[in-house]
Amino acid sequence: MRVPPAPSPSGGPARSGPAVVFRDVRPPGARRPVDLVVVDGRISDAPAPADAEVVDGGGRLALPSLVDAHIHPDKTSWGGDWVSRSPASGIAGYCAQDVDLFRAQDRPVGERAYGLMAHAVTRGTRAMRAHADVAPAYGLAGVEGVARARERLAGALDVQIVAFPQHGVVRAPGTAGLLEEAARSGAVDLIGGIDPIGFDDAPDEQLDLVFGLADRHGVGVDIHLHDRDEKGTRVLRAIVERTRALSLRGRVTVSHVFCLPFLSGPALDAMAGELADLDIALTTVAPSPALVLPVARLREHGVRVGLGSDGVRDGWSPFGNADMLHRAHLLGWITDARLDEELASCYAVGADGGADVMGLPHADFAPGSPADFVLVEGECLPQVVVDVPPRDVVVHGGRVVARGGELV
Repeated sequence: MRVPPAPSPSGGPARSGPAVVFRDVRPPGARRPVDLVVVDGRISDAPAPADAEVVDGGGRLALPSLVDAHIHPDKTSWGGDWVSRSPASGIAGYCAQDVDLFRAQDRPVGERAYGLMAHAVTRGTRAMRAHADVAPAYGLAGVEGVARARERLAGALDVQIVAFPQHGVVRAPGTAGLLEEAARSGAVDLIGGIDPIGFDDAPDEQLDLVFGLADRHGVGVDIHLHDRDEKGTRVLRAIVERTRALSLRGRVTVSHVFCLPFLSGPALDAMAGELADLDIALTTVAPSPALVLPVARLREHGVRVGLGSDGVRDGWSPFGNADMLHRAHLLGWITDARLDEELASCYAVGADGGADVMGLPHADFAPGSPADFVLVEGECLPQVVVDVPPRDVVVHGGRVVARGGELV
């Protein structure tokens, strides 16, 4: 399998290039428009060089670019003909529809993934963690396709790839070997897992295999956990135990984690303390009021929590748009955010929270921080979260990578 190397956890080195001045922009907290100076892809507090390129911001708000901490670009039908879906229930049923959709597509994974990932860039996404299905039905086509899309978008989007066993690790014979091959290839940054009890019905076998691969090949772990109640908490405790035993602190993520919202206050605090102690990160896609993670409480304990798109126009759902500002809007909607600070916090989960999950520095406009930001028309950040205005200009590493919703 010929694939480009994976980026470093920090998103790679600072991008060299000419200095740029973004004139007449309003970063968060600025009382009046300022000029942002960017040198070698990072915010600078030094005077702008005389030969610096100038980009007129027109008084627009400058906001940190967002991070999609959980998305499945290999599954998408984005940019193609409308797909009519049949009734389905349960993970197995949706997996079957995934296979049908995969076989019906006349565009390879790399083209479809690129179209969606490029669209995400135009909406202000600076980085994403992309889950690519690994199963006997596909081989490594998903990993290879997303890796090709990552290569085409180098310089505009930082991407981590998860080898994700959507069809199960144990219940789909041959998957374990494919995960091993993916880990050995260097194309993936993390090994995934899925519902070790509720779907795979082999918790010890799945977790031992996934954590063993991560330990041997020096990659991270990102496990989908949809199980609720006691099944989910049993798996979460098993993940904590293996993270501790293998000294994988800071390299494990659990996605969805539908069991946590059902824990009582003291039980939630105790679990959050364990997760924070081992620096196990979590992601939510804000699916519903009942299943969204209690982000504020988790962050009080020091748990890293990011926000993601999940599936986009795939066999599971006709919905999704890979627009992380819209996802922050949805997070505010389902959590009944009303106050300005609550709305701003929804944006922060998508910006700083996602960066924390991926191990990226915050794009917070401090000197030395990455010059990853969007320029939008708006009065203030809370209003932008509610109105979801167009991203007029998208900047990544100090370069304008999109204008007016199109790549440049």
